[in-house]
Amino acid sequence: MPNLINKPIHILGIGGIGAVLGWVLAQQGYVVILVDSDRSKITEGAKHGVTVVALGTQIVPFVLFDDWVPPKEGFILLCTKTYDNAQVLARLSNDAFLIPVQNGFDPDLDQRNHACEGIASFVSECQRDRPITRITRPGSLHIGARRPISDGEHVEIMSLALVLGKAKLFPVELVKDIRPYKATKLMYNAAISPLAAAAGVDNGELLSDQLAKLLFFTLLQENYAILQNAKIPLARIGPFHPDTVSLILRTPWLPAMMAVFFRPSLRGTYCSMAPDIHVDDARTEIDAYTGHLIRLAGEFPCPLNRSVFALINKITSEGLKPKYQHLQNLADHWAKRIAS
Repeated sequence: MPNLINKPIHILGIGGIGAVLGWVLAQQGYVVILVDSDRSKITEGAKHGVTVVALGTQIVPFVLFDDWVPPKEGFILLCTKTYDNAQVLARLSNDAFLIPVQNGFDPDLDQRNHACEGIASFVSECQRDRPITRITRPGSLHIGARRPISDGEHVEIMSLALVLGKAKLFPVELVKDIRPYKATKLMYNAAISPLAAAAGVDNGELLSDQLAKLLFFTLLQENYAILQNAKIPLARIGPFHPDTVSLILRTPWLPAMMAVFFRPSLRGTYCSMAPDIHVDDARTEIDAYTGHLIRLAGEFPCPLNRSVFALINKITSEGLKPKYQHLQNLADHWAKRIAS
């Protein structure tokens, strides 16, 4: 069993979450090693450290993933995109103390016997080629077990939560079962990310534009219905429990009023899928978001999710650029599915 105080903490993936967690742990005096497959990000980090805008820089070791040797002891925080998991998991022994802090669901990762996971509801946006990140929206970090755990595992999970919480950069909540929080985050991410990324807009635009708002609210309702039909427990992330969100969305005039309230907090923030869809040879986490929901749904109707899945795959396979017209195309495709 690893000991957080004496063993290094390896963080795989220097994106918004990995950079922030590395910064926090280093700021608290712990040995942190940041690992990424982006050579330019590693080079810049080795020269200048990891930076959280407005809070400063921490100097820590940076290692290119190709050169990384998994530790025999110590924590490994998995902060990669889900589509990069396979190459990481191929290097790890089954007894590695792995703690994923990711969005979405990866079937291969789910088959591992790791004790716990983390879910971040704050938004942190890292520069593509430099380990410099900026927290653009406040929120919490939930950490909890994903299976029955031993007393020793509980102590290790609790110690990590306490260390991350000391920095007071974001609230850290130690929960008994992380799975309802992960499912709730999926409900939101699978509505926000594909729409905002396809249209090339910030998250706030989903609560401003009429078509975007219709698609966003309908996706939220459909995602909630899929999870309810699959009997997946949900937990509260943010101001409302998903049950309350569903009730709001079904109440005339109330969604429009809530959109006005939440729009400012989302303006200028971008989903994690946005930087992926802007590049050539794009890969996205659509299978970990929408694909997972479609698999959960089975025969349960989910026409909008199926249309979203088709749209994002079309954009990436054909090398299309983000544009608002994609939302209109999505609406047309969705209408045909409903009619058929």
